[in-house]
Amino acid sequence: MTEWVPVRTTAQIRAAERVLLDQGVPLMLWAAQCLASITADELVEAGVTRDGGGRRLPGTDGGPIVGRVLVLAGAGDNGGDALYAAAALLQWMPQRAASAHPPADDLRIDVFCTSERVHEQALATALAGGARRIDLAQVAADAAEYDIVIDGILGIGVSTDPALRGAARDVVSVLLPHVRAGRPRVIAADVPSGLHPDLGATSDDVVLPASVTVTFGGLKPGLVTRRGRALSGAIVFVDFDLPFDEPPATSDWVAYAVAGRPAS
Repeated sequence: MTEWVPVRTTAQIRAAERVLLDQGVPLMLWAAQCLASITADELVEAGVTRDGGGRRLPGTDGGPIVGRVLVLAGAGDNGGDALYAAAALLQWMPQRAASAHPPADDLRIDVFCTSERVHEQALATALAGGARRIDLAQVAADAAEYDIVIDGILGIGVSTDPALRGAARDVVSVLLPHVRAGRPRVIAADVPSGLHPDLGATSDDVVLPASVTVTFGGLKPGLVTRRGRALSGAIVFVDFDLPFDEPPATSDWVAYAVAGRPAS
């Protein structure tokens, strides 16, 4: 099952998000909650997002959340999304363990920061929850042991050239052979890092192909044009009901859509 949703440019999304952010709406925390839920689903049943069709997925239904996760956190909002998602996953563990029929959860999360500048509060929250910050050598040593990589390196703030640089390029180069071999799988926050969000173009092949892309606020054109479909995997659209000034020019299909605003 698939759903057709509006396609919005990054400029449109950023302008609409700004309206809510100026009102103090916690879009990052909403995004992180959805990202964490989809990560839990994929840990319980690999590939379930691809044909989820909007049904209740395994993580929501209480199946054991088992595996190793690597969070790649960049300097921007996507890094904050990924770090808060890690914190949410870790915060669920004691809640689930205290239930009447606790699942046999066994989750470990590592964090690699691709920039000296990082969302400090999100990083502190993830580490306080039990995540471990590691360096590139540790990523290289454990690369094949991870079940999932949450890609929060770059997002819609990317320049005209989406090429990865510095530590981001180094860690993706380390992970790429393993991702191409099938483990770990990648869940991209908003867009796969290295893919231009509007144009669907890449500067080279140092891009982590995603099994799942969780995109927020609007379906970015780059996810469904040129190299976008091949690199984005199953796309989940998280609808924040943003206050857009104009109707979308077009639409395209995603695996499913979810409401990003919590129920009031």
